Amino acid sequence: MAEFSPFRGLRYDLDRLGAGLDAVAAPPYDVVDDEHRVGFEANHPANAIRLILPQDERDAGDRYGCAARALAEWHAAGVLTRDATARFYGYRMDFVDPHGVAAHTIGVLGALALPDRAGEGDILPHERTIPKAKSDRLDLLRATRANLDPIWGLSPADGLTDLIDTSTALAECHDEHGVRHRLFAIDNPDRVAAIEAAIAAHPLVLADGHHRFETAINYRNEQRAAGASDPGADAIMCLVVELTEHELCIQAIHRLVTVDVTVDVLSALRDAFTIRDAGPNTPEGVDALESLMHAEHGIGLAFADTLHLLVPHAAVCEPALIASEPEAVRATDAALVEAVVVPRLPDAQWRYRHALHDVAMLVGKGEATFGLLLKPVGVADTRAAAVAGVRMPQKTTFFYPKPRTGMVFRLLD
Repeated sequence: MAEFSPFRGLRYDLDRLGAGLDAVAAPPYDVVDDEHRVGFEANHPANAIRLILPQDERDAGDRYGCAARALAEWHAAGVLTRDATARFYGYRMDFVDPHGVAAHTIGVLGALALPDRAGEGDILPHERTIPKAKSDRLDLLRATRANLDPIWGLSPADGLTDLIDTSTALAECHDEHGVRHRLFAIDNPDRVAAIEAAIAAHPLVLADGHHRFETAINYRNEQRAAGASDPGADAIMCLVVELTEHELCIQAIHRLVTVDVTVDVLSALRDAFTIRDAGPNTPEGVDALESLMHAEHGIGLAFADTLHLLVPHAAVCEPALIASEPEAVRATDAALVEAVVVPRLPDAQWRYRHALHDVAMLVGKGEATFGLLLKPVGVADTRAAAVAGVRMPQKTTFFYPKPRTGMVFRLLD
């Protein structure tokens, strides 16, 4: 069972802060580049970006120590205050989806108990992950002993959303995309118990934060190996959302691909795809190509000046998918790319972006040889993969919007 418990949150005191939450909240660390980091730092001296992406300061030691000192100083000064009792926190995001329709995501924040090892028990990875160093997040966790931003889990528990009380507001902010983020207190013992039981009744699927999840397990194991009694390290702050169409907006993650100038990309792909010209690489052309991708069940390809539609040849692509992917994920564009495109471009360098027009623009600027434009995965397909207990290919889904860092923190002590 997935054990999910209330915790005593550490939150900004806006009266002591002398500013609104907009000034101190920040995006998750892994979607912030250096230019945006500097901008968030300039918003307020106590902006959460200084905790999740700390920088070395002159005569102040290493950056992780800087983050730990900032957290302790803000707490001591009353800029951050800890709730008196443990509770769940309702979290609501109101936004406009890519089709211009008003939408929302409602979830609950709590402390998710960690398994002995990642991929075991009732907490299931959603995607295969790209190996990368976890030392940065581990060093930050060691220094701050705090969960500074939540990972994101999906629960197939029908009716979970109805249990999340959004009547007692605690905090509100708006992000740079116009998303409204709100935090609510969930204190009623019966409601707390009902949420615990609903989440415990089903396996939980990790949607976002796989590396932070694994880092938390590594840290907990370090503490155990050292003989430390450290119950706070046995869990991680997690936003749990019901795995239903009404609560999720899933966008695609596109590919920026760089190959040697001697590689003829279209020739390399021609045996597996019917390749159709789709006009010039312009914003209007990209919009038209996106419509074609859905209508023709294809993927898009953007060069600096031109666009193309790739429609897979079933006789070539289906055997490759059957050989390499579980049945529940074979229909995803990411699976098609991994099974068919990657082997045909063995020396390519791959990067990832979730904004369709950004990929086409970056290719137009010469920052990659071409871009692959993918269709998003539906909630039904995501649920089917979760029920089957299989992982989607790496970088298949981008859950939008992202929870805001700074709405609430969780201390391990």
